[in-house]
Parts: sequence; structure tokens; C-alpha cells
Amino acid sequence: MIRLHRWWRQRTLERARKRYDDADWRAAWDRLPLLDDLTSDEAASLCDLAVLFLRDKAIETAQGIALTDSMRLTIALQACLPILHLGLHWYSDWYAVILYPAEFRPKHEHIDEDGLVWVDDQPMSGEAWERGPVILSWEDVIAGGERDGYNLVIHEFAHKLDMRNGVANGHPPLHSDMNDREWAAAWSAAYDDLCQRVDAGDETSIDPYGAESPAEFFAVCSEAFFEIPTQLRDDYPRVYEQLARFYRQDPAARFR
Repeated sequence: MIRLHRWWRQRTLERARKRYDDADWRAAWDRLPLLDDLTSDEAASLCDLAVLFLRDKAIETAQGIALTDSMRLTIALQACLPILHLGLHWYSDWYAVILYPAEFRPKHEHIDEDGLVWVDDQPMSGEAWERGPVILSWEDVIAGGERDGYNLVIHEFAHKLDMRNGVANGHPPLHSDMNDREWAAAWSAAYDDLCQRVDAGDETSIDPYGAESPAEFFAVCSEAFFEIPTQLRDDYPRVYEQLARFYRQDPAARFR
């Protein structure tokens, strides 16, 4: 059975790879300096994951944006970086990415505790739905990967990982060799620190948007983990350690 599974995976990969030519790969890779520190083996594994991701997930467009294969690969490479050592099954139970050309205005109805209904139509660059699609702004997708701490794709896909055990709350399902109490202690202390610094008007190395909620803090720290790993490690070493164990990667060690 193991040999059959390997044969099937290899055959699937060979078929999927044929869809994308070298120019598409170069265009996608050139957009993502974020990937330059990967070893050759890691880069090859990431490319395999990306083509399998694109085989399983539809990328649907909105507002007339024209989708090219290099754009598909740009999204898939960033989406698969967090699961490089986890596997594609971590993105199961949903099927599509929806791509807008720029910021979009979703209209979400909310009912407050007094029973009043209000509509949230603030412009957004990305959104992740539980068991639903990931929605991205292409303008913000191509702004990612520049090693500045901002990466919309990693942010939204971190939410997807967080949602694997229910509503996003900053506590994704952990591996069997991890401890829930250690996770909660590390994240709670770091989150409180960021909130205090943001409230005081201090500059922070990670996006202050992380102070919005524990879920956003997890997503923002995941961005920093891959984009500016040494800064995150210096500011919040316990959070960095937990992310290294969760993602099974150590970006600071390979950072050049």
C-alpha cells in the first residue's frame, strides 16, 4: 500500500507539474524573496506542495481580474510555506481561494447583544471563512514576501490552521508532542505585552493589528515568524519557540 501511495503521488505530481512552465515558476519565485533562504530540498518540497494545492483548490476571480499561472503559483507558494512540514491535509474541508484585484468591501451583518443589526462594510485586504474560502486582494498578495513582516497570504492561511478545531481563537490544534498549557502561557504573556505597547503608542516590530484579538495575534505572529523571524524571536522568544514546534520549521536559523 505504501508503494502504491508513493506511485500515485508521483504520478499526480508529474501530471500537475506539466501545467506550469519554467517562466511561470521564475516569475512567481522572483516575487517572493521570502523563499530565498530555503534549502534546495525545502524549495523542491514547497514546489510539490504548491502544485498539489492548485490541483485541489480552485482559484476564483472577482471584479474582472485576469488570472495567470504565475499568479496562481505566487499564491500557492506562500500558502504552502506554513505547511511545508505539516502536509496538505491541514488545508482540508474547504475548496477555494477568491481573488480580488485590490481591497474589497464585504457586507457582513452582525447582531449585537441588544439585538440591533448592523452592517460591517469596511474595506478589507483578506478574509478567511470557517470551512469556506480564503479571500485575497492581489494588490496585497504581491506586497507579501518582501521580508518586511507583512504577508497577507500567510496571515489568512494561519487563520485557516487556527480554525481546524473550531472558530479562530489563537490556539490551533497542537501536535502530540506539544503542551496546551505551555502554548497558552507563552501566547497570553506576549499578547498582553503587545496590547500594552500598542495602547501606550509604542512602536512594535510586529504589526500592531495583532492586538485586535488572540486570533489576529496568532496570524500576525505567523507572518513575522516567516518574514522577520529574528525580530520575532528577539521580542517574543517563547512565542517563537511554540511556532517553531507547531510549524516544524526554524526560519531564524536559515535566515540570511
